[in-house]
Amino acid sequence: MAGHQSGEGKDLVPPLPDPSELTASERKELVGRVLERAEALRREKRHKEAIDLLVDALRYGEEKAAIYFRLGNVYFDAGDLSRAEYAYQRAIQEDPHHASAHHNLGVVYRKQGRISESVKMLKKARRLEIRYPKKVELTPEQKKLIWHAAWPMMLVPLVLLALVFFLAWLVGRLSGR
Repeated sequence: MAGHQSGEGKDLVPPLPDPSELTASERKELVGRVLERAEALRREKRHKEAIDLLVDALRYGEEKAAIYFRLGNVYFDAGDLSRAEYAYQRAIQEDPHHASAHHNLGVVYRKQGRISESVKMLKKARRLEIRYPKKVELTPEQKKLIWHAAWPMMLVPLVLLALVFFLAWLVGRLSGR
């Protein structure tokens, strides 16, 4: 395989197209595909290919925190703790609220024997997870299931309000006003 394959379903390999030749949405979409492909390569233990792909994707200026985070994961799996540390630190520089990067950096510190730094980073990751929870995108099926469970609960306050008005009306009628 030589060069970037732009067709759907084909492998992405460096060199990727020049960022100036793509629109912002095309760059963002391509980086998303690169992140998915790099994760697949990491799982297949094809670390060099994943690293080359991610480093090339940094030129796009999109999702840099996610790219550095993924690079950290690849380096960690490859056993290169110093590069994993650097990648996680860069992810944190790009997005100071990236809880997973803080967590993984804490794990790297623990593996390196830097226990106090590890504890500090893991605590910070926990605080960030609480303060900035990940946004979850629901599937249409999940949304439908929630709606079917929620609409009866939304009727309860309306029924109670109607009951209060009815009782007020009834008390008014019975008191002879």
